[in-house]
Amino acid sequence: MAAPPEIDHASALQFVINAASGSSDAQAKGGVIEAALHNSGRRADLLFCKPAELSDTAHRAAAQAIATRAAVVAVGGDGTLNTVAQAAHAAGCAMGVVPQGTFNYFARTHGIPADPADAVRQLLRSVPTPVQVAGINERVFLVNASLGLYPDLLEDREAFKARFGRSRWVAFVAACATLLRAQRRLRLHIEMGGQERDLQALTLFVGNNRLQLQQFGAEPDDTLAGAPGDGTIAALVLRPVGTMSMLNLMLHGAMGRLGEAAGVERFEFEHLVVRPRLLPGRRGIKVAFDGEVTMMRTPLDFRVHARPLYLLKPPRALTLSNTGAHGEGATA
Repeated sequence: MAAPPEIDHASALQFVINAASGSSDAQAKGGVIEAALHNSGRRADLLFCKPAELSDTAHRAAAQAIATRAAVVAVGGDGTLNTVAQAAHAAGCAMGVVPQGTFNYFARTHGIPADPADAVRQLLRSVPTPVQVAGINERVFLVNASLGLYPDLLEDREAFKARFGRSRWVAFVAACATLLRAQRRLRLHIEMGGQERDLQALTLFVGNNRLQLQQFGAEPDDTLAGAPGDGTIAALVLRPVGTMSMLNLMLHGAMGRLGEAAGVERFEFEHLVVRPRLLPGRRGIKVAFDGEVTMMRTPLDFRVHARPLYLLKPPRALTLSNTGAHGEGATA
């Protein structure tokens, strides 16, 4: 593993602020960040951008961070973190996080406070620490990637949020609405560890975050060295089921016992190739990763990346075993 990037504390940190993330407006976010920086005597460039500008802004910030031995800092939800992580991972620079989303699984896993001021103060005394990222084709993801029903769920959730506001209850109701009308089946050919098989599924969910899998109650058995997010990634396959079984599935999911529901298969892997059967004339499939939805060409290649992301964490970072204080206060 290459040595972590060095940080010059005299250089300006590059904050990439998604003005559309979270419930606070962009200027309020900037004010909190500037106050925390001022009290610490540190310099920073605050780069506000719209969602359509996020990728370009992140890559420019990462290039500046490499040139000045600084770090790029993502301010936003899991989708914003993913976009900034793409740039930071490609450039090889360190990355900090100020979470502003609804669930913030990545931030909570690594002990990053939900309060923006606390998050900034913590990253200022942090050091670049290698953390695992996973890949799907040319993209990296921090938390999860999926196809089938789950991308539809995310699109429905955004529509519900736009109408009813941002909360976990709104997200839950949207998920129920999506599941109850689920009909489309995926026909998948998968290759893993030298073995091949065909299966039908409503969704294929790939998780790189053990905290999220634990909250689903769907963490797979430890069949490989390491655990999801720390050596391996995990797959959940939801098989086609009837309406009553779907209601039972929703109940198990709400109780954090998804892994006990009928029709759910779980397994760990390091590399998985998925070849969906597509309709004539189609060359891609809808895929979600870290809360964003896009079309991707097939086959889909899921893997643990050999090169880590260098996340700014305190020298004695919090672990999953003592992040309970953050678990209930992570909504923005």
